[in-house]
Amino acid sequence: MTATTDDRQLTHRQIVTILIGLMTGMFLAALDQTIVATAIRTIADDLKGLEHQAWATTAYLITSTIVTPLYGKLGDIYGRKKLFVAAISIFVVGSVLCTFATSMGTLAVYRAVQGLGAGGLFSLALAIVGDIVPPRERAKYQGYFLAVFGTSSVLGPVVGGFLAGTDSILGVTGWRWVFLVNVPVGIIALLVVSRTLHLRHTRLDHRIDWLGASLLSVSLVPLLLVAEQGREWGWTSGSAVTCYVVGVLAAIAFFAQEARMGDEAILPLAMFRNRTVGVSSVASILIGVAMFGGLAALPLYLQIVKGATPTEAGLLLLPMTLGIMAGSVLSGQIISRTGRYRIFPIIGAGLLTVSLFVFHYVEFDTPLWQTMVVMVAFGLGLGFNFQPLTLAVQNAVPPQQIGVATSTATFTRQIGGTLGTAVFLSILFSQASEKIATAVREAVPTADFQAALREPANAAFAQQLQASGGSTTGVLQDSSFLNDLDDRLAKPFLMGFSEAMDSVFLVGASVMVFGFLVMLFLPHVELRKSAGYNSQEATAEGADAPAAAPH
Repeated sequence: MTATTDDRQLTHRQIVTILIGLMTGMFLAALDQTIVATAIRTIADDLKGLEHQAWATTAYLITSTIVTPLYGKLGDIYGRKKLFVAAISIFVVGSVLCTFATSMGTLAVYRAVQGLGAGGLFSLALAIVGDIVPPRERAKYQGYFLAVFGTSSVLGPVVGGFLAGTDSILGVTGWRWVFLVNVPVGIIALLVVSRTLHLRHTRLDHRIDWLGASLLSVSLVPLLLVAEQGREWGWTSGSAVTCYVVGVLAAIAFFAQEARMGDEAILPLAMFRNRTVGVSSVASILIGVAMFGGLAALPLYLQIVKGATPTEAGLLLLPMTLGIMAGSVLSGQIISRTGRYRIFPIIGAGLLTVSLFVFHYVEFDTPLWQTMVVMVAFGLGLGFNFQPLTLAVQNAVPPQQIGVATSTATFTRQIGGTLGTAVFLSILFSQASEKIATAVREAVPTADFQAALREPANAAFAQQLQASGGSTTGVLQDSSFLNDLDDRLAKPFLMGFSEAMDSVFLVGASVMVFGFLVMLFLPHVELRKSAGYNSQEATAEGADAPAAAPH
């Protein structure tokens, strides 16, 4: 189509004005992720449920995953700004609820409420960027979003570590401020969004696939429940089999419902017939499994095995953050100049595979600098995949489908992340119990261990070990006692936990082998040089309102 006044692009100033609003909402979610990841061990220890910490993460991921495609559809109907404001508001309410958690179970419920808001923060922001910025030009604005993630990656560990390490602030337990701090940040985000994010909206009427969303929930929750509880129930127990049956039947019904709904489905199946979308979606699921599994395990390794404080653990993860930022900037700049993106997800998948396999060899006494080198490679792998895969999906569909396509890309990655977190942490804690018990049994007869037990300073631990009959399950409830334990006595616990993590990373590497192979089928589609959002649909001075009729 020839360019007219109705399809000219936004100015740089208009785009930056809109990006300011988007970045404040994304900063809210990004900061929360880094703060919670840093403080989760302290939270779980205080709530006496370290082995159940997966639910605080998976509950958040389940709800955010399910509502992500709904935000795409609702944004088309009511306007993305209104949905973005709603997402921020729900997220803040969920954060307040989290401060009242009295157990890991209640925390999981409140984190699920948070996830209802989080599902819209990233997907709506990315969809709006896809609307207003041409694919070839997106690299120019990538620095703004990297600044958000970079700042949150530095601030999150410091703030989260400080709050988790403080007994009480204004009469409220320190770790509860990890969630309460989202309230002022959220209020600021709402104010900024209302003043800067001005989009002129053309309503697209859709039917909302509520049944599809419900069936998706019913299929995911039982399968994740058995992934978390299977080691206690028994993988072939009645409860486990019931979960398998309910999950599979709901999944079958979900796909039947999606086929019946056609283009109005929460997850339009026809979109996956597009080779770029199909390959990217499968690859995103596998990358999500490996990524979230690794991200859940690394902070635990640093805090439990290496004895780092929450703040230190967060800062020790900065090499991975730098890798992500470097990979994103490098890929973005080259894609902007050449218009070619396919090579980066392939290289990224290869780096992720190798990094996870090398993490498998990290032991309890491995020098930190060696682990941090692998973190950089892991981060580069993620950076080479984040932007290019989203870009590929947005570029492969018509401009009017960018919202649904972006939410689909986010949805598939979160599906993988939800499965990865649940399965990997389940593997970790089921293996940890056995590995620690074996390591302790082998250590007890040694001269060093017996000498340490006889020292008066270790009398309390010796009595506890004798009273428990050598049982080590307590460390999976509350690992904080390891911080002050004699190094000779703590060694078998650290060795056992480290060996359990080896299994997690080996499984992750195996998953990424398939991810790498899938990525080889990603086609190259020439990037568009124009944005899908015309001048009638966005203005730095307008407001959410129906666009004028086309001329």
